[in-house]
Amino acid sequence: MNAAQSLVEDWRRHLALDRRRSVHTVRAYIATAERLITFLQAHRGELVARETLTTLSIADMRAFLTERRSEGISNISAARELSAVRGFLNFVGGDQARVPAVKGPRVKRGVPRPISPDEVMALAEDVAEQRSEAWIGARDWAVLLLLYGGGLRISEALGLTGEALPLGETLRVTGKRGKTRIVPLLPQVREAIEGYLSVCPWSPAKNEPIFRGARGGPLSPALIRRAVQGARGRLGLSERTTPHALRHSFATHLLGRGADLRSLQELLGHASLSSTQVYTQVDAAYLLDVYRNAHPRA
Repeated sequence: MNAAQSLVEDWRRHLALDRRRSVHTVRAYIATAERLITFLQAHRGELVARETLTTLSIADMRAFLTERRSEGISNISAARELSAVRGFLNFVGGDQARVPAVKGPRVKRGVPRPISPDEVMALAEDVAEQRSEAWIGARDWAVLLLLYGGGLRISEALGLTGEALPLGETLRVTGKRGKTRIVPLLPQVREAIEGYLSVCPWSPAKNEPIFRGARGGPLSPALIRRAVQGARGRLGLSERTTPHALRHSFATHLLGRGADLRSLQELLGHASLSSTQVYTQVDAAYLLDVYRNAHPRA
């Protein structure tokens, strides 16, 4: 095993064991690291060593992204690729890491639309990778997946206590005016929360919050909002990309796949159906956006 392969294997172990990232994320990040090394070997005409990765220039990074774009990847995929590269280079460089400051491609903005599943994953991955402590990264990853996977308000997610444990196939959520509802808990979301709990320094009692701040107190919604704001800037996402937008995306995607308004009303915890009906308008705007971009006569 050469030096570059050894670094990739170290990165794989770090992601899986220290950062507690999902199998899907580890696979994607490792594939990016391997593509970067293959590119650099051809670009520089030499074997890649640690020194190569710690002395990359902005021109090197731009050349790599240009090649990836020439292979037909989308703007958001290119942004995710850049985020993964930054993570790998920071890992290789350690405390002395100096990653070239290359801006990601801008995502085209048009008709307001929900965040796509790829954008949600890119956002959550970027937020988690920015955290210096593994358990905090795992926490943010779990919170953002919960907002999108369960359609929770951020206050509802951060209001969960140890009473919700152990996790099952559903989750009892307390919403506005103390109203409770039951929402399905996707396996990927449950895995993310359990992964966070396994590395969190605090084990919540029944009346204590599941999601903790860095010093052990309740996690502030403002911290998540700021983290999302930073990530959307790095990924070139719309300013409409907020934690609450993940809830909107949950609703719009369900509606687009055939969910009826009454069921959606229950899942979202809306007091009246009129609050839920706004998603029919959002869905129509999204479909119009797709139509205009796809139809040859549009």
